[in-house]
Amino acid sequence: MKLTMPHMGNCYIAAEALFNEMGHEVIVPPLSSKKTLDLGTKYSPETACLPLKLNVGNFLEAIEMGAEIIIMIGGRGPCRLGYYAAVEQEILRDLGIQIDFIILEHPRDNFHKLQKQLRILIAKKGIKGLINGLRLAWEKLGAIEELERTSHVVRPREIHQGETSELLKKLLLQLRMTNTIAEIRKIRRLGLSKMQSLAVNREIQPLKIGIVGEIYTILESFANLNLEERLGDLKVEVTRTVNLVDWIKEHLILSSIGLYSNKHLLEKAAGYLHSFVGGHGLESVARTVMLAEADYHGVIHILPFTCMPEIIVQGALLRVSSDYKIPVITLVVDEHTGEMGFQTRLEAFVELIARRLEAEKHAEKTSLSRC
Repeated sequence: MKLTMPHMGNCYIAAEALFNEMGHEVIVPPLSSKKTLDLGTKYSPETACLPLKLNVGNFLEAIEMGAEIIIMIGGRGPCRLGYYAAVEQEILRDLGIQIDFIILEHPRDNFHKLQKQLRILIAKKGIKGLINGLRLAWEKLGAIEELERTSHVVRPREIHQGETSELLKKLLLQLRMTNTIAEIRKIRRLGLSKMQSLAVNREIQPLKIGIVGEIYTILESFANLNLEERLGDLKVEVTRTVNLVDWIKEHLILSSIGLYSNKHLLEKAAGYLHSFVGGHGLESVARTVMLAEADYHGVIHILPFTCMPEIIVQGALLRVSSDYKIPVITLVVDEHTGEMGFQTRLEAFVELIARRLEAEKHAEKTSLSRC
């Protein structure tokens, strides 16, 4: 079977390894671009959020490349992710495209349906292919995320702008091309060494800014207009509060066997948010509190236009910002978001934080001198 899936950051590298190991040909659509967005926007409902529109664009480009089956995940709770696959299937049918979807739901929602879907996927190589694929994909995902985290530390300190991003691209390509765990670990080890050996200005003390919000717009660089790179170029060290390794551990593995609890998040969000609101809404509030307690200099809250869970928590984040004296900016993205305006807002936010820190240092020196 020729399978495809939508892009969400660099997780396609791990997904491709998984399905290849299970005996399928994987059609990876081109990385999301303006063409992708134009296609998705043209055929999607106007009020649909940005991730759905980019998904539709990804699918249309992959179908043109020969894809026969679309792999899509389902969703739980108030977030509209649970409806994506059904809406996307109807959009494609309206265009005269008959293509099968395999929708992977959470095991606790519909275990029998998941079993049925998995039987289709493992038909060629059986359980052994699935296990080998999962091991390979997990190693790749772990390597990807560690390299990305390291790039967040190195980029704001680099002497030659763009060097970190260029090296990261090369390492990701190497990870995609390899198909053994030993080679993945070697690329990971040598890649981290190379990145940490790049020429850096050790006197720079970057601002530390955390990113919270909706998972797709945090992870998909096209959707967030290369937010992490832009911040790195502004001498900001980024902390991404959402990652797939933790999400899979907590929400798929532990949650499936009844061992995951969001009690720690509810405790941190107490007084601001009292329940699960869908998506990553609860995490956005709790993680902002955690970032403030860890003395971060600011928080960026990013979401797609019309994202209900993140819109709900937006007001709560204003109160967190006020109570903890931490600057928080909300960035809403859709197909109309312009790069110049986006960049201007980022620069203004970073400048605001820098001036605030400078004022605090000045006030502290003045206070000490009076003593």
